[in-house]
Amino acid sequence: MANLKSAKTRVKRNKKRETINANRLNATRTAVKQTRAAIAKGDKETATKAFRKAESSLAKAKNKRTIKANTMARQISRLAQALKALIIKK
Repeated sequence: MANLKSAKTRVKRNKKRETINANRLNATRTAVKQTRAAIAKGDKETATKAFRKAESSLAKAKNKRTIKANTMARQISRLAQALKALIIKK
């Protein structure tokens, strides 16, 4: 257990940040899953809206350093590729 006042403060702050980061990551994962589900259904409009939301959520998570930049880029790229295939397909 922390002895110094500053160390105790850091413990509290770290717990708070951990919760915030976990919530942000969960929201990001949910947005990505919704996008994949919309693409699987074949609904272009819903998939496009969901993609925009997922892209925004991933960018926010990256800017807040919840996820790494390459992870964000890779996920956006794969979603965009799947969306493009859906749009060209129909």
